[in-house]
Amino acid sequence: MLSVDLGDDIAVIQFDQGAFHKAKALDYPDNIIPIFQPPHSPELNPIERFWEFLKSKLQWENCKNLTQLQHKLTDVLKEITPEIIASLTSYDFILEALFSAAS
Repeated sequence: MLSVDLGDDIAVIQFDQGAFHKAKALDYPDNIIPIFQPPHSPELNPIERFWEFLKSKLQWENCKNLTQLQHKLTDVLKEITPEIIASLTSYDFILEALFSAAS
């Protein structure tokens, strides 16, 4: 279970507005902070920004076959650093949730 694996650490998990994420019966452990993004806002979903980044790196590539595309994608993925991931997926509202939980 994620909560147990975290130990004393805290995790922020971003959810969309799906009813199954907001069911009243859900009980989040103290070290899991749920954040709900506004409806119809894929631009706030960190993975969407990551996909946009990948697509931008490959948009002018003209691959003759799937294998060539896989090689080019592998090259792009090898260049991605933790700093790039953080820059693409970090949001002020996530940091605010963390600071709020810590106080």
